[in-house]
Amino acid sequence: MSSISEIKDVMPDYAKDLKLNLSSLANNPGMTDQQVYGTALACAYASRNAKLLKAVAAEAKTKLSDEAFQAAKGAAAIMGMNNIYYRFTHLVSEPEYATMPARLRMNIIGKPGIDKADFELFSLAVSAINGCGMCIDSHEKVLKNAGIKKETVQNAVRIASVIHAVAVVLDAEVALAE
Repeated sequence: MSSISEIKDVMPDYAKDLKLNLSSLANNPGMTDQQVYGTALACAYASRNAKLLKAVAAEAKTKLSDEAFQAAKGAAAIMGMNNIYYRFTHLVSEPEYATMPARLRMNIIGKPGIDKADFELFSLAVSAINGCGMCIDSHEKVLKNAGIKKETVQNAVRIASVIHAVAVVLDAEVALAE
């Protein structure tokens, strides 16, 4: 499968709502194509379903600059690391871990190659998928300070929720078919 349309075609009847939501992902008032497709691509990476990733990447290639495409992949990569680390420091009972230096390289966050607010939006959406409340709070504060509207943040998380749910259904259907 190499297109979002093909993904929609294979969604089972019980996931009709996901299919409909997937159809409306590009319709996000107040969001640029870079924000929509960068968020979707980062979330497809984070959701780990190869078919969905290929489909989203194919569509994103037509909507994103090379820099934005790479930044979306970079957001998924860095959040894959940070979300684990910072979720641990938040959840562990021993408070000293949160005061210790992380000693993790995170250069891409400071220099993502695209508008910093867009990169933060991608990172927030991936953090929502990965369930890191500390990272969600941190990225949301940066976005608020950058003047990004709450509706844009909500739309990014909506994109994350749909992409992730579609990945779960696709994985489950493959597992049941085996």
